[in-house]
Amino acid sequence: MTETRHQGGWFIVASFLLAYVLTIVPLPPWLTYARPDWVALVLVYWCFALPERVGVGVGWLCGLLQDVLQSSLLGQHALAYALLAFLTLKLHQQVRVFPLWQQALSVMLLLLAVRLLVLWSNSFVGRPLPVTSYWLGALTGAVLWPAVFFLMRELRHRFGVR
Repeated sequence: MTETRHQGGWFIVASFLLAYVLTIVPLPPWLTYARPDWVALVLVYWCFALPERVGVGVGWLCGLLQDVLQSSLLGQHALAYALLAFLTLKLHQQVRVFPLWQQALSVMLLLLAVRLLVLWSNSFVGRPLPVTSYWLGALTGAVLWPAVFFLMRELRHRFGVR
């Protein structure tokens, strides 16, 4: 029986840190709703690529950090990202064999689920419903998925992340 040694944990952490930086970079007001959920995209990638290393617990921790970073209701992103990781782990063997455009559609549905769960949790505390462009970020994430996928895969191979 061969033993696989995990390598490149620092790169996984660095990719999440970059996603957080991209999340807080200021954008013009007209472009704010088109911002993809970078942390969710990176989480989906790592759940697809290394499901034995990145899972629900990582999703929960990333969500808590996202809540603190955005000063949102504590736990709403944690719950959403944990569910995102769970769904991605359940579907990863099927979705990984899809052509890239079908993967992008699947990622869009996962990102929509995250947005819906965040919206649902906001409704509990009486926050007003957002404008229709709130859903645009999921579409932007799906459009950017092929670029995120190829870039992350190339860097993962280059740095020997296993």
